[in-house]
Amino acid sequence: MALEVHVEKTLADFLLDVTLPASQAPLAILGASGAGKTVLLRCIAGLEKPNRGRIVLNDRILFDSEKRIALPARERRVGMLFQNYALFPHRTVRENLAFGIVRETPAARDQRVATLVERLHLDGLESRYPRKLSGGEQQRVALARALAPEPEALLLDEPLAALDTHLRARVELELQNTFAEFRRPTLLVTHNMEEAYRLGEQLLVLARGKVAAFGAKEEIFRRPPTSEVARLTGCKNISRARMNPGGSIDALDWGCRVNVTQAIAKPPRYVGIRAHHIEFTEGADAAPNAENIFPCRLTQSAETPFRVTLFLTLDSRKDSSNEEPLQAEVFKEKWRRFQHAPFPWHVRLAPEFLFLMPE
Repeated sequence: MALEVHVEKTLADFLLDVTLPASQAPLAILGASGAGKTVLLRCIAGLEKPNRGRIVLNDRILFDSEKRIALPARERRVGMLFQNYALFPHRTVRENLAFGIVRETPAARDQRVATLVERLHLDGLESRYPRKLSGGEQQRVALARALAPEPEALLLDEPLAALDTHLRARVELELQNTFAEFRRPTLLVTHNMEEAYRLGEQLLVLARGKVAAFGAKEEIFRRPPTSEVARLTGCKNISRARMNPGGSIDALDWGCRVNVTQAIAKPPRYVGIRAHHIEFTEGADAAPNAENIFPCRLTQSAETPFRVTLFLTLDSRKDSSNEEPLQAEVFKEKWRRFQHAPFPWHVRLAPEFLFLMPE
């Protein structure tokens, strides 16, 4: 089974223009608010009409502007989880789940509803109306309803947004199991970078309606093609770059010269490194002349329950007043080992973790 998409749709201040080759691997769609992510899903589901394009699901044409084909949403066999849940307020949870199951016997329909109730942790809620449910409960009901008719494609718009931390982990695991069993085209819209990485096999990064990156998630995170994609995928350290004749790179905003392993076709404009890839070195490894090791000082820190973000200024930087510090992330166990060490500390920007970007 495969979904192939090319849509163009005029939005308020830009043109949504997206092409997706045929695929059945779960695809996570990442992008800033207003990038066109939800509109793309609505076009595939038949809830909005593109200006131009073609949408094909399992060799069935759902939309073709040249052939003037536009199947209504009810005929597309696409399940969609909406951001606002869109549950029927006058129907119970059980009735909401059963609504889309139209080609089964009553016994088979009841069995499928019972299975979904168990899988999505809805036990005891079957007779309640949506107004009596919490936001997280409504979200799980909406997901179960999207799965109920066993659609040929599944579209999920921020499926975990309303869940607390405990339920988010449980429902995310259920989504992973569902995707493994479903093996049908699945598109997942999210603002959460880690959620996109865990749930998608492939990644689409949207920026103002255009595809900024598309492909295997590992490659996009390891080698983002542009500084915009790097930022959208959570990179906190990006510097203007200048290539030297010998191949080294001057990181102008960090105030240092680094060696990199990545080859690039043309001189880069930016160099980046992810916060968790910055290493803290000690002893002989901290020799100032070693490759990509620099003395630094701590300017600020911010804690989460398990990690610490350290804002660092390299001693080699002549003027740091107008520049962003380097951000490093470490687990608290490691942080406790050196947090009271005297300055300067030493950090290593490993050549294999630095990446270059042409724009």
